[in-house]
This record gives sequence, C-alpha cells and structure tokens, in this order.
Amino acid sequence: MQHDHGPARMFPRPFLAESMLFGFFRQKKHNRQIMERQYAALTAAARTPYFYSDLSIPDTVMGRFEMLSIVLILFFRRTAKSARSGQELAQEIIDAFFQDVDHSIRELGVGDPGVPKRMKKLAGRFYGRAESYGAALDKDDHQLLAQALARNIYPERGDDAPDMQGLARWMIEEEAHLRDVPEESVETGSVTMAVPGGPRLQ
Repeated sequence: MQHDHGPARMFPRPFLAESMLFGFFRQKKHNRQIMERQYAALTAAARTPYFYSDLSIPDTVMGRFEMLSIVLILFFRRTAKSARSGQELAQEIIDAFFQDVDHSIRELGVGDPGVPKRMKKLAGRFYGRAESYGAALDKDDHQLLAQALARNIYPERGDDAPDMQGLARWMIEEEAHLRDVPEESVETGSVTMAVPGGPRLQ
C-alpha cells in the first residue's frame, strides 16, 4: 500500500491554510516595508531646504505639494519602465501620497463635505503636472520645462514668476540618473535622489 508522505499528509488542512495565510500577511508586510522605505526617501528628497532657498519653490503647504509632486513624477517615470513589481510599488506610493494629501486637507480645517472636492482638484493638478512636465522631459527641453514649472507653481504671477531654470536643470539631470538605476533598487525600495549641489540622499 502506497503511503502519501507529501505536505497534505504531513500537515492537516487547517494547518496548511493557516500557513498560507500567514505567508500572505508576511509578504504584504514586507511589501509595505518596501513602500514605506521608498516613500520616506522620496518625501525626504522633496523636503530638501535647497529647493526652497535656492530653486524658487515657495516654502508653503502648496509649495511642498508642488515639490513632492515633482519628485514623485520623476520616480513614476522611472517605474513606468519597470517590471510589474515596480509598477505596483508606484501605485502603492501614489495611494500613500493622496492619503497624506487627504490628511493635510483635514488638518487645515476642511470639513468632510469639502474634502472630496479639494482632493479631486489636487489630483487634477498632479496629473496635469505629470503630463506637462513629462512632455518637456520627453523632449529634453530645458526651456519648456522651466516655463511649465513657473506656470504651475506661480500661476498668479504670469511673466513675473521666479526663474525656474535651476529646478528644470535639476529635473533633467535627475531623470538621466534614474534611467540608470538598477531594477533591484526599484524592487527593494532603495531608489535615491540627488540633493542639488549636495550628496545623494540615502
């Protein structure tokens, strides 16, 4: 008589189901750790004082939104060329970003009825910037990018907007760097970005 010594014989079905479930949760926890590590690195890059002191980003709530949007757009352009795991990481990061935006809106005193309207407006801004900055980056057009930055960050200033050439130059240089980032760095949430004029952030 043949005996079954496979996994189903060694462990009863409830044990197997429980093991698979715990394995799933371990995987989800691991994925979340990767997302949180990468998102923390991106937000740290966006908070670099140099952007606000030397590259004309206003040090305001909306200015910080603009700078984090720029950093995320550069990161997402890199992950768009990644394998599925990199694209899934990007989706988790954009979800975390908009959760933070939602939290910030509420902290500013906006009541529940007004939050969806504000969120829709900010989401529109983000995706609009991704399109306009992406068009300039695709052409490697420094002047076009600087114009898009001035228009989006200082819409009320028109021709009197600050010069955004320095920020545009940094974005183009950083995009070139991100092209060479190995896929392993994306998959492990280890992508770093450069501080303008300083060391690469870890």
